[in-house]
Amino acid sequence: MRAPPASAPAPRRAAPPPPAPLCLLVLTLLLWGRGGAAGPSRTVYTNHWAVRVRGGPAEAARLAAAYGYISLGQIGSLENYYHFHHSKTFKRSTLSSRGPHSFLRMDPKVEWLQQQEVRRRVKRHIRGDPPSLPFSDPVWPNMWYLHCGDKNSRCRSEMNVVAAWQRGYTGRNVVVTILDDGIERNHPDLLQNYDPLASYDVNGNDHDPTPRYDASNENKHGTRCAGEVAAAANNSYCIVGIAYNARIGGIRMLDGDVTDVVEAKSLGIRPDYIDIYSASWGPDDDGKTVDGPGLLAKQAFEHGIKKGRRGLGSIFVWASGNGGREGDYCSCDGYTNSIYTISISSTTENGYKPWYLEECASTLATTYSSGAFYERKIVTTDLRHRCTDGHTGTSVSAPMVAGIIALALEANPLLTWRDVQHLLVRTSRPVHLRAADWKTNGAGHKVSHLYGFGLVDAEAIVVEAKKWKTVPPQHVCVGSLDRQIPLTLSSACSEQREQHVTYLEHVVVRLSIAHPRRGDLQISLVSPAGTRSQLLARRVFDHSNEGFKGWEFMTVHCWGERAAGEWTLEIQDTPSQVRSPTAQGKLKEWSILFYGTAEHPYNRPGAPQPRTRTLEVSEMEPSRAAFLQSQVEMAEEEEEEYIFCSPPPGANNEMCPCHPECGDQGCDGPSADQCLNCVHYSLGSVKTGRMCVSSCPAGFFGDKAARRCRRCYKGCESCVGRGPGQCTACKRSLYHHPEMGACLPLCPPSFYAEERQKRCLKCHQSCKKCLGEPDKCTACKDGFSLVGESCVPECQPAMYLSRELRCEVASVPCPAGPGEDDCTPCTPDSPAPHWRCVPACREGFYPADSHGLPNKVCKRYGPGKRNKCVHPPQHPAQGLEVLWSRIWLRSPWGRCAREGWKAM
Repeated sequence: MRAPPASAPAPRRAAPPPPAPLCLLVLTLLLWGRGGAAGPSRTVYTNHWAVRVRGGPAEAARLAAAYGYISLGQIGSLENYYHFHHSKTFKRSTLSSRGPHSFLRMDPKVEWLQQQEVRRRVKRHIRGDPPSLPFSDPVWPNMWYLHCGDKNSRCRSEMNVVAAWQRGYTGRNVVVTILDDGIERNHPDLLQNYDPLASYDVNGNDHDPTPRYDASNENKHGTRCAGEVAAAANNSYCIVGIAYNARIGGIRMLDGDVTDVVEAKSLGIRPDYIDIYSASWGPDDDGKTVDGPGLLAKQAFEHGIKKGRRGLGSIFVWASGNGGREGDYCSCDGYTNSIYTISISSTTENGYKPWYLEECASTLATTYSSGAFYERKIVTTDLRHRCTDGHTGTSVSAPMVAGIIALALEANPLLTWRDVQHLLVRTSRPVHLRAADWKTNGAGHKVSHLYGFGLVDAEAIVVEAKKWKTVPPQHVCVGSLDRQIPLTLSSACSEQREQHVTYLEHVVVRLSIAHPRRGDLQISLVSPAGTRSQLLARRVFDHSNEGFKGWEFMTVHCWGERAAGEWTLEIQDTPSQVRSPTAQGKLKEWSILFYGTAEHPYNRPGAPQPRTRTLEVSEMEPSRAAFLQSQVEMAEEEEEEYIFCSPPPGANNEMCPCHPECGDQGCDGPSADQCLNCVHYSLGSVKTGRMCVSSCPAGFFGDKAARRCRRCYKGCESCVGRGPGQCTACKRSLYHHPEMGACLPLCPPSFYAEERQKRCLKCHQSCKKCLGEPDKCTACKDGFSLVGESCVPECQPAMYLSRELRCEVASVPCPAGPGEDDCTPCTPDSPAPHWRCVPACREGFYPADSHGLPNKVCKRYGPGKRNKCVHPPQHPAQGLEVLWSRIWLRSPWGRCAREGWKAM
């Protein structure tokens, strides 16, 4: 049982939305105001220190012991940085520590030292969730955000996760870890995919990330996020994770004092083994906090993207924040505002802005999550081996994208951290997301402050990842170091080859502003293409007089645009109260940093063959090394040259026309298989390649809603759907059944095979079987008798079948048979079913008595006459005579039919 922490993350409290923006003060940068300055929050110091020492772990341990400390080892993957602990000082204090141990900072071996401060970090779920409901049965039907299980309700599945699974991508051999309050590693839905090598307890300094249990289940957050990513499939328990074959681990680091050391350690655990770090927490989303990673955590981010994944770069996914009700803006969160993280927001099932959503220009994409009380939430794993349908907020969205990125890394394990961001920009879609600020930037991307580039599309990202070519190296160009506004960037550092940026990725504005009330500020950046990024919105609860000190605002809204041209920084002052005229604001300094590439990241017509990377796999685990090596070899075998056509900026797009079947999103080249979307239908798969067609070929049908050619059921040549009863024509050797809509090897009873058009046609209603034509019966249904090739009704006693095939009453004084002259003997055990009534025996027959019959019978004379039946002679007789006819035939009458008789 873990001891409770000294402090726990504080809950978020609801507040009314902020009022609308007020007047604009353009570029004067003298900001008037007074009033309500709030002092800085109180600093809490711990008994932990970060120390930079050269000489290795042994030298660090020696120094620690000399001054009364204990060295807890290297801080994550940061070389020469060590974690010292002093047990004889206060665990938490508002004053920095003093005493003989503080002489450590004067030791010549110590290059840098910092006593650690408690940093407030909160989990980004929504407080006040309804009680969690345990589930014992699979809840896949309730995962509305992945598939449409209820046909009676509206359902959207534009994230296309199932389609990515159908292409064979489930996250296999990809490692994801959750930075949170721990994960329940023995949960039945996590146990199968749990990876101890991707796990650590930073709070307890051990290798067990199991959460601390209490009555309120406060530490449920990490387990819920882990289930979204990699809950096992087909184990009859709870849910299915998006990357249900990925490896999942947990870093327990939120259940205790969160310091710069704790964060740096957590971000740097096994960067060569862990592919994706998912975090759904950050500073308080209270609408007044400005906070971000400390010095060590920033270095951990940089180390991860440079050294992680054997140089491909660790992938950090972050929840954008839940301070929407408090009017918070996620650009005041240094984690989501970093170029090294992928910031993910949320939308409701109906595509509306959730009440908790924060807006900012650093959000890259969005996923589904919870919304209003009447909208559905997310189902996932929960503490104590349970499941819950109460997972909420942007905490949901970061693990979802981590799972989708795991699918992309399975498709192409050579993707760099920047490749992944490019893929999200290219494949995310606005679809039905409702936002008033959707705009198309100078590179043709639709982007919003609410949703970034749109809803993540799992199928699109794995398809693109499979054929992806690594983008050119990242360059950084610093635009200005003074207060000149507007800034004209004519060369974009073209005179310095390693800094030249032509095509943009991230743009960062670094500002230092003094202001009496920080919440009154609104800041925007306008690019040369006219794209406006709102870097900061007014925050009604931010009364701080600290302003901004070198704070970095980041935007992705200019992605793909050209860097050269006039950039304008706009600062708005919307006073919320009367301020003293003497309290002025001042822009002290600003600079702008452009991150991007010197050449186009996709359209490089004159570029050499795309580069490939060689992974250093010798030091990795054998199974993982073998897998990655096979992927490298596969990538080399499948290497293709892609030639793109891209007109210069401002030129007519007719210079590089797309194929006529390409849709409004354009193309990567002139062929039908280079379209980004289609006018009519898309045909093919990731293995065979996809192309746009005007109509679907044989064996496929056109799904108009999805604009795809989908395969018909096996055996169908053409169809109207994927079911076995939706065929309209069949492949050779099969017969089409029009009534069943199926393709069959043999026609069923009451149908015959029409060979000319290979159809099963219906026999006459009286036929049980027929051959070639509906009236050529070979067997009859009950109540009918076969006469030649026809089935005729069987008449009741005392009736006969007329020439018109109707049963009528007999005219002769005896029970009627099949014909008008036929009689049925009155004895129930009569050996002959049918008799003809005649006045006298004809030539060749003689009358004779028959035992048990009321009348004489005509029996044939012996041999000697032509066309007579041979039978032993009988004695003549008088009276009404009857000719034995064993089986009645329609024609001719009088045929020998009794067994033992033969024709002469």
